[in-house]
Amino acid sequence: MIIPNYVLTYFTPLVLVIGFFFLSLRIVPEYQRLVVFFLGRFQAVKKPGLRIVVPGIQQAVRVDLRVITMDVPSQDVISRDNVTVRVNAVLYFRVVDPEKAIIQVEDYLDATSQLAQTTLRSVLGQHELDEMLAEREKMNADLQEIIDLQTDAWGIKVTNVEIKHVDLNESMVRAIARQAEAERERRAKVIHAEGELQASEKLLAAAEVISRNPQALQLRYLQTLNDISSENATTIVFPLPLDLIKALMEKKE
Repeated sequence: MIIPNYVLTYFTPLVLVIGFFFLSLRIVPEYQRLVVFFLGRFQAVKKPGLRIVVPGIQQAVRVDLRVITMDVPSQDVISRDNVTVRVNAVLYFRVVDPEKAIIQVEDYLDATSQLAQTTLRSVLGQHELDEMLAEREKMNADLQEIIDLQTDAWGIKVTNVEIKHVDLNESMVRAIARQAEAERERRAKVIHAEGELQASEKLLAAAEVISRNPQALQLRYLQTLNDISSENATTIVFPLPLDLIKALMEKKE
């Protein structure tokens, strides 16, 4: 079948126009934005839906607005008390201004990662080891505030920073274990001393009560004998009143 020349004359441009039209179509999901440049100049940020971007004249860059989870690699940190530790963290952030994220920084993902690493080293280096282990929530808040402040110019919002691991070398782990053991022994001695003090105060109060009523001491003797007799014991220790011993000593003299 021979196609006439006039048909080819009109059909070929039509095919080219339709193909060019389809090449200009962009489908933007709900979680993305399209940053469009017209002849190299910023034109607009296009919202989700079916959008037209003219090839060769316009340039489009997709920006994801979802929360990005970034793992901060392990960093060697020297604490304020000269202890070397390896610390890693996780960073949660999202793009809130697509225009700034594309125009103000070359690669906002790499820039945010490098900033998080340097901030992690500098902030933790201002704290002692005990603070790193005990006040992790406070340091997380400090890291989040500092990183968020510096990435604000890039159109990025840091939502959370979490320190995952603080790794110590073996010698430091043993030193901390010895310190914890010594601390437990100190607490045990303090608790024992406090118990002795409280017991002495109670004995003093009991002695004052018995001194006001000497018959109470005799009742206490009888109660002690009753407690001993209830057990399967073959030996009974009977306490001798000190007043009786004192009277016998005076007669002997």
